[in-house]
Amino acid sequence: MREVRWQWIAAVWLISVSLVLYVVHYVIFKDSRHIFLWSLTSLAFLPISVLFVTLIINRLLTDRERRVRLQKMNMVIGAFFSEVGNELLAMLTEWDEDIHALRMLLTIHGDWEEKEYTWSTRKLSTHAYDVSPERLDLALAKESLSSRRTFLLRLLENPNLLEHEAFTALLRAVLHAAEELDYRESLEGLPEADVKHLAGDFRRVYAVLVRQWFEYIWFIKKAYPYLFSLAIRTNPFDRESSPIVQ
Repeated sequence: MREVRWQWIAAVWLISVSLVLYVVHYVIFKDSRHIFLWSLTSLAFLPISVLFVTLIINRLLTDRERRVRLQKMNMVIGAFFSEVGNELLAMLTEWDEDIHALRMLLTIHGDWEEKEYTWSTRKLSTHAYDVSPERLDLALAKESLSSRRTFLLRLLENPNLLEHEAFTALLRAVLHAAEELDYRESLEGLPEADVKHLAGDFRRVYAVLVRQWFEYIWFIKKAYPYLFSLAIRTNPFDRESSPIVQ
C-alpha cells in the first residue's frame, strides 16, 4: 500500500514540475505555439521511446541478469557434483548393464568441439539408463545419501534454483531415493517387487544426473578451463581417468 502511495506522489510531483516549467517557458518567451509543437513532437516520439526502453534496453539488462544467475547456479551445480554427484555417478554406472555405450559417449577430451557435444547430447537422449536390480548395492547407496541429506536440503534453499528446473528435478529425485531407503529399517531380504521399485527410483536419478553432468561439463569447458581440466581428469565414465596430470 505504501509503495502504491509513493508512486502516486511521485507521479503528481513530476507532472507538477513539468507544468511549472511550461509556465516558466511561456512567461519568458510568450510563445504558446512553440510549446504546443514541442509537446506534440515529444508525444509522437513517446511510443518509439517506450519501444526502445522496454524491448531493447530491458531485454539486454534481463539477459545480463540471467547470465549472472546462471553462473551462480553452475557454481552450486559444481558443488553438488563435488560433494555428491560424482560419487553417485560412479555407483550408478556399476549398476548399468549397458555402461559401455555411455563410456563411449562421455569419455570427453579437451579438444571436443560443438559438433561432438551436439552428437553426444542426441545420443544421451536415447540411452535407456537401465539400473539392474541384481546389481543394486542398497546399503552403500543408503550410507552415501543419508550422510549428505543436510547438504542436499540446503541446496534446495538456494533461490537460483528457480532458474534451473532440470537441476531442481535432479535434487528432488535424489532426495526421494534417499527417503525411500531411509524408510526401510532393513535392506536385507526385500521382496523382488520392492527391489525393482527401488531400481526404478535410481533409474530416474541416473537419467537426470548424467544429462546434468554433461551440461555442466560443457559449461565449464567454455567458462572455466581449469575446472574442466579437473573434471575430465576425474571423469567417472573414463576408466583411464586420473587426477594426476601426466
